[in-house]
Amino acid sequence: MFGFTLPSECFMNADNHNLRTRPVHEDILTRQSWKIFQIMAEFVEGFERLSGIAPSVSIFGSARTKPDDKHYCLTKEIARLLSDTGFSVVSGGDPGIMEAANKGAHEGSSPSVGLNIILPHEQVGNPYQDIALNFRHFFSRKVMFVKYASAYVVLPGGFGTLDELAEILTLVQTGKTRRIPIMLVGSEFWEGLVNWMKNTLVTEGTINEDDLNLFQIIDEPSLVIDVIFKHYEH
Repeated sequence: MFGFTLPSECFMNADNHNLRTRPVHEDILTRQSWKIFQIMAEFVEGFERLSGIAPSVSIFGSARTKPDDKHYCLTKEIARLLSDTGFSVVSGGDPGIMEAANKGAHEGSSPSVGLNIILPHEQVGNPYQDIALNFRHFFSRKVMFVKYASAYVVLPGGFGTLDELAEILTLVQTGKTRRIPIMLVGSEFWEGLVNWMKNTLVTEGTINEDDLNLFQIIDEPSLVIDVIFKHYEH
């Protein structure tokens, strides 16, 4: 009636004809089944706790950036400007650029939000989070970055930063999310990647030339605010 078949571990007892299940791999099956509820819980908690942070801006960048690095200072300044302008600032909650984002927002007038990911051998989240959520799964965490974001600000980073950048570009390109400002901060850092997109991806036809207009490169903190307001004015 329910459209499933019994696994081979299930068999009829010849004496009383009661259905019995042999406990082969039962612990594995139980763990995998309950993981669904763990994932659901992450979504539910995220939606409930972040529903009131709009408007917000998601900021990304390396967890390895030191406090005396120019990009750390730049991120902190950008976050403070956003916070004082009325935007909640959302980061990954880690050290480095993410700490700078939370610290700048925490010193401003709007909430500082950290979406922390639980990883082995990783440092604890930074202490500048007014709202802190902990995730076990990258995909549920990614949804929270996108769902409430009015803009993306991407500072220099590694694979994780590139992953988040590719994610939002793909969602906007395919129309799976609304178009929002996507800003790459630091022309010197991003120039090589953008040139590769122009000279390889566009040339090979794997993206359209218009796709390069989905983002822009900036260097001045104040331009982040200008870009956001200009986008929504139009």
